[in-house]
Amino acid sequence: MIDPELIAVALETGSSPLTPRETDVLRAAGLGISTDEIAAVLSLSRATVRNYLSNAITKVNARNRIDAIRICRDAGWL
Repeated sequence: MIDPELIAVALETGSSPLTPRETDVLRAAGLGISTDEIAAVLSLSRATVRNYLSNAITKVNARNRIDAIRICRDAGWL
């Protein structure tokens, strides 16, 4: 059985606008680790991490990475 409220929320928010890698980077940022640490954990360069974070922030119309994390968590994308 599926909760009707969950279905309604899913339909309201839609699917995530983020790519899987943007999601990975934003999820890691949500752990409170630095850009350097995210880069090391995900085997990316610092510049690539910054680009993914910037793209995610723009896609969800956030002010900064913390705001983007909140928006994505509230929408169920993280």
